[in-house]
Amino acid sequence: MAPPTIVLLHGFTQTGRSWAPTVAALGERYRALAPDLRGHGARADARPVDYPSIAADVLALAPARFTLAGYSMGGRIALRLALAPAARGRVERLVLVGASPGLRTAGERAARRAADEALAAALERDGIEPFARRWAAQPLFADQPPAVRAAAHAERLRQAPAGLAAALRGVGTGAMPSLWERLGELRVPVALVVGARDAKFRRIAQEMAAALPDATLHVIPDAGHAVQLEQPAAVARVLAGAARAA
Repeated sequence: MAPPTIVLLHGFTQTGRSWAPTVAALGERYRALAPDLRGHGARADARPVDYPSIAADVLALAPARFTLAGYSMGGRIALRLALAPAARGRVERLVLVGASPGLRTAGERAARRAADEALAAALERDGIEPFARRWAAQPLFADQPPAVRAAAHAERLRQAPAGLAAALRGVGTGAMPSLWERLGELRVPVALVVGARDAKFRRIAQEMAAALPDATLHVIPDAGHAVQLEQPAAVARVLAGAARAA
């Protein structure tokens, strides 16, 4: 029997290699697929960078049935894909790491689209280094351990400015419709993973858990927003539990 497949979607400014420590912790009992998403890494030049194209890429890569996981931007994409008719019967379990269903109001989304556009324009104008410093300075990453911070910064510096700008415009938080009202439609089990130090996304995960028909909440000690970078073995245990149950 073939090992269960887990498809892992990375966050903004990352690549599939960001999942490497988690994949190593999973071991050989699972088949892990961690592609570079459009606008990032090896797919930096792929266009368009939008949800339908990325969803098609993921479904073309994945087998008939699989566990789907995503972190941050990848989590938003994974959630939307799990709700799509094309994925019905294929996504057996969903694991969302530091993710949200988007911004609730049109006003919030419009403001975020404007902010994302300004950031994309700055990326194209100034290049990757000023952007990487600005992105790392967000409060969301303020408590990252030095080694994790350095590795994440190095990965950002390897990105192409045009690819990240396209991702901001096409699949940024402002470009995504709110999925809060659709959480009740999701019939597959969902594991919500958040770091204990990530107060913002802990609150979001708690609200999501209350709205989802079948959800478990995993708060990982000694971790902030990028849980899979700080505690890959803990995330691997959640993924393995989901894949075994599928």
